[in-house]
Amino acid sequence: MNVLLVYPVYPRDAFWSLYGSLKFVSRKAAFPPLGLLTLAAMLPSEWNLKLVDMNVNQLTDKDIKWADCVFVSAMATQTESAKNVIRHCNQLGVRVAAGGPVFITGYEQFAGVDHFVLGEAEAVLDEFVRDFQAGRARRLYVSDKHPEIKKAAIPMWNLINTGDYVSLPVQTTRGCPFSCDFCDIIVINGQIPRSKEIGQVLRELDAIYKTGFRGSVFVVDDNFVGNRRYTRELLAEIIKWQKAKNYPFKFFTQASINLADDELLMDLMIQARFYSVFVGIETPNKAGLAECGKNQNVKRDLARCVAKIQNAGLQVMGGFILGFDSDPSTIFDDMIEFIQQNGIVVAMVGILHPAPGTPLYERLKSENRLLQNTTGDNTDGLLTFKPKMDPEVLLKGYKRVVKTIYLPENYHKRIRAFLQHYRPPKNWKGPSFLDVLAVLLSVWHLGIMEKNQEVRRFYWRDLFLAREFPGTFAAIVAQCIHGAHFMEVVKTKGF
Repeated sequence: MNVLLVYPVYPRDAFWSLYGSLKFVSRKAAFPPLGLLTLAAMLPSEWNLKLVDMNVNQLTDKDIKWADCVFVSAMATQTESAKNVIRHCNQLGVRVAAGGPVFITGYEQFAGVDHFVLGEAEAVLDEFVRDFQAGRARRLYVSDKHPEIKKAAIPMWNLINTGDYVSLPVQTTRGCPFSCDFCDIIVINGQIPRSKEIGQVLRELDAIYKTGFRGSVFVVDDNFVGNRRYTRELLAEIIKWQKAKNYPFKFFTQASINLADDELLMDLMIQARFYSVFVGIETPNKAGLAECGKNQNVKRDLARCVAKIQNAGLQVMGGFILGFDSDPSTIFDDMIEFIQQNGIVVAMVGILHPAPGTPLYERLKSENRLLQNTTGDNTDGLLTFKPKMDPEVLLKGYKRVVKTIYLPENYHKRIRAFLQHYRPPKNWKGPSFLDVLAVLLSVWHLGIMEKNQEVRRFYWRDLFLAREFPGTFAAIVAQCIHGAHFMEVVKTKGF
């Protein structure tokens, strides 16, 4: 049995594609497809497997014709590319099986798929494989169970060239204990965090280490601090592992704002070499937080929480949303001010998107306010529902926020504001080859060849901030590189 695993293309102007940053590190893509790599390890050992990540390599007729079946997995932002892959397979007469986030909540929009395998693989894949081998596979396999992940397979890293990627992913838990009504995590992975055994996580790190990869590892958990007791125990062992291996990795992850409550946990993260965390802040408007059920944010001084996390030595990337029913007319200026003053250098601002299956989607559907399917790209500037605010005011205000915060001058101001909060970790291992390469290429592309004089000028100003804030040079360079991508996204999308 020949099975081709295909990962569709991310749009280059998607916020998290980081496409505009790749030239600074000589890599082809930001992250590999963890889901497909893990699924591959669960398939029968006698099957012949190939993986084509279309963000790295082209998908050819030869690839497809080789396969008895093509397995496709995708996120919502990859919808159009996934549809093209399916059509391509249909034209060549090769069967298609599909699963993953975009199919779980919207499989009806995908014509041409022979088999949908929907739900967590540990709960549904075995039945599909048995039926497929017996020649009686159905079109639809669905499971809403959230199984234990203590026996989850270690990804098959040999199916890719790990050197093509900026970061490699690892997962330690699934699920999130909170109930944000716009979030489909609780639909896909449930509200009860499930944890891998600590030894299991260390074996996964060993597997990455054995590939020869060194550098950034993305802990892709829905909420890294969903079970803080487990996370503290895990970090203590990762610290030992890192020390024994001479600190081959640095980590980043995503977590809820209550991370700021746990100084011990943050200290352990720094010791384990975590350097950044994405936090869903959503809005500075308390009524908006209450409206969407973001209760963990409501009774907090959000600015103080951000400062505490950054003072601990972690760079905060922030997620923000416009379009809540309770948004006041001042929300656009309020959001700009919050992002700027709190030094949230990487700020993803999007319009509220009701993902299928979420409580928000069901509420808006019952109110007859849905307009079109979400693209999954929160920064696409599209309205997928009827807002309470005048639609034209919302769209113009949204574009103004994004354009304003990614002006070179304002980006520079945020870097300075961040450095005023940030306490850089001490006694970390020196720069890697990739770090040195990134510095050299940033000097060439941003400091010398950049056509926008303002971008070039602020790049050099940013670098010289390292004299004022010792120990921050690496963080500054990374933010300049990320800024190059985000400013390109803003330009490409016409903000």
